Amino acid sequence: MILFVFEGRKTEPSLFKTLEYLYFSNPNEQKICCFGYNIYELYRLMNESDFTEDVVTVIKRKLESRNEKPIPEDVSITDFSEVYLFFDYDFQNKNLELKDLNSQLQEMLGFFSDETDNGKLYVNYPMFESIKCTGKLPDEHFYEYKVTRQDCSDFKNYITKTYDFYKSTDFMQFPMDKKSNKLRPITKESEKTVKENWDYLKEQNIKKANYICCGINDYPENKMDVNQKNILDSQLEKYVLPGNEVSILNAFPLFLYEYFK
Repeated sequence: MILFVFEGRKTEPSLFKTLEYLYFSNPNEQKICCFGYNIYELYRLMNESDFTEDVVTVIKRKLESRNEKPIPEDVSITDFSEVYLFFDYDFQNKNLELKDLNSQLQEMLGFFSDETDNGKLYVNYPMFESIKCTGKLPDEHFYEYKVTRQDCSDFKNYITKTYDFYKSTDFMQFPMDKKSNKLRPITKESEKTVKENWDYLKEQNIKKANYICCGINDYPENKMDVNQKNILDSQLEKYVLPGNEVSILNAFPLFLYEYFK
């Protein structure tokens, strides 16, 4: 089994259903867990045990404390061949000093660097809604998009005002049946359109990751050039520390790029 841990409870799991349909031949292999707290709360919980406990144990204990059990009691981290975590940078977070946000995230990326061991962490900049930050696809200006820390405090409204070509997520997401929490019937035309748009979204984010790390808006020569640690280090050096801003980037396309060889 493969475990996907999402920070959010609705948006990420819902969108992942589309990716599951498009890219995974056996959707029954994927298990989804919605943590419901940010990366810095997960850091606090992991730090309480000096990072000696595995992430599945830590998350299960936290969720059970609020009477939720999205991970079955009899399941442990050894039941998963791979573990992936998707969390937001949360540039606007005011509960911690910026230096603490950065140092904690660096430590988490160091610990969660291998999907077959502790798990692998992917980070959205500034948050998951960055996937909506695009003009008409393909958007040749995507590599230039960045956002200030002040605008991150109301990022969803900022997106609505700034990136208004697509009025909904239909361009990248199949509709869900709310009662069954499953995808509604998909037409061939819809499948073709959504798949094509995801190809564009992948290309844009991959090239932009390389632009952030290496200054070149093109595919990286090596996938390691755009690993999560390099992206964070480059964000801090080129955007966060000198300009109090962050370059917009989404984790899902980077995951797809690395996962499918």
